[in-house]
Amino acid sequence: MEFGITYGSLARQRTGCIVVGVYEGRRLSPSAAELDAASGQAIARILGRGDLEGEAGTTLLLHDLPNVDSERVLLVGLGDEGELAESRYRRALSCATRTLRATGAAEATICLTELGVQGRDTPWKIEQAVLAVMEGLYRFDGLKSTPPAAKRALRKAVFHVADRADAAAGEAAIHRAAAIAEGIALAKDLGNMPPNLCTPAYLADQAREVGQRQGFNVEILEQPDIERLGMNGFLAVARGSRQPPKLIVMEYRGGPPGARPLVLVGKGITFDAGGISIKPAPEMDEMKFDMCGAASVFGALCAAALMKLPLDVVGIIPAAENMPDGNATRPGDIVRTMSGRTVEILDTDSEGRLVLCDALTYAERYEPAAVIDIATLTGEIVSALGDVATGMFTNSEVLAREVLAAGESAWDRVWRMPLWDEYQDALQSNFADLPNIGSHADCAVTAACFLSRFTRRYPWVHLDIAGTASKGGADKGATGRPVALLAHFLAGRATA
Repeated sequence: MEFGITYGSLARQRTGCIVVGVYEGRRLSPSAAELDAASGQAIARILGRGDLEGEAGTTLLLHDLPNVDSERVLLVGLGDEGELAESRYRRALSCATRTLRATGAAEATICLTELGVQGRDTPWKIEQAVLAVMEGLYRFDGLKSTPPAAKRALRKAVFHVADRADAAAGEAAIHRAAAIAEGIALAKDLGNMPPNLCTPAYLADQAREVGQRQGFNVEILEQPDIERLGMNGFLAVARGSRQPPKLIVMEYRGGPPGARPLVLVGKGITFDAGGISIKPAPEMDEMKFDMCGAASVFGALCAAALMKLPLDVVGIIPAAENMPDGNATRPGDIVRTMSGRTVEILDTDSEGRLVLCDALTYAERYEPAAVIDIATLTGEIVSALGDVATGMFTNSEVLAREVLAAGESAWDRVWRMPLWDEYQDALQSNFADLPNIGSHADCAVTAACFLSRFTRRYPWVHLDIAGTASKGGADKGATGRPVALLAHFLAGRATA
């Protein structure tokens, strides 16, 4: 997909389609008004027939407007002119992309970036437009014996801006957005792979390929290496599977010598049956998404490399399957983790915290400036926040502010959850240093409290993405979140 910037007369744009906005009450956006004037008020006459009122989420495709060189003009409903917030702007872009895909247009000029979005500048609007277009064009159908036939694909999108100054800022925004979009697509591809193909070994192979393509170092630690490190929490999860675990370490080195790296730790459970504490059958197929934390680390490192960020980033992925088997870990088993702490495993379906605690201990060897772990950790975070915001827990006020700001900038938002000492009281065991679930109703906070016991030597944020990493139902699939958030966080650190 190719993106570009243009300015000047819209009527003289020779393209497959021009996309403009219409507010409620048939009020034309500036670009729509420009085309209406050039066409002798043809747009106003068509709207006067009642075909489009301007409600958000509606579109109307026009052909062969007089005195307009574009083959088509797509009108997109924007809703109330005074209330164009970020979510409605993204919705308009998504509606436009969906309609463009149904046409034969190979190129489009998109004018929605001219719209006033509350508190957002032109580069932000262009970045979001690139991401929305790429999201709308994304498909995962390579495993179908006969992929659906498609019309001539949209190959180029050009964003119309006011002048040359906006054009320069727009080009920089396109470069950044294209890098993030590639990272998101990589995370989606990995997340959508079926679990019989996307095994820990497959993730290891993908890490080698991405590292070679993007120019960062990759090390794969095999089961004997993991055993020597004493990562028995990690190994306890893998015991029930015939797929051997892999500890995947990816190192992007763009910073100055001696710089302390940022470390991203991604939960890589390629399928989660729950182990002996087996999950119910309905929607168990969606447990292939339990490695979306790992997928987001892949995507974030890919984006960092494409943006050539001047900092060091390390990605650590404990990859395993959680399966029931005669050799599987039992409820009541006690293991000694890499940190030396012992854990009583009361629920084998609370496995994410077991693999993460050892990976978070492993991160200490890098003397990191900060660590962010990303995991589809608890269903309870979905009950709390739904599919809108990612749950954030942290031991650092400074890091919390950075991540919150990155989420707002990327429009990939997080909501801070409590990590108060009172919640730690739930982690009591009669037989080990701590249990892997709370003594009363386990929740997302308890899971984060467990992880916090292993992160006291560095600033740390835990992102629970169980509600945001994937969708179910008719739209089932990985979302690629929170790659955009992570990319903005890394870019902000690089700038600082």
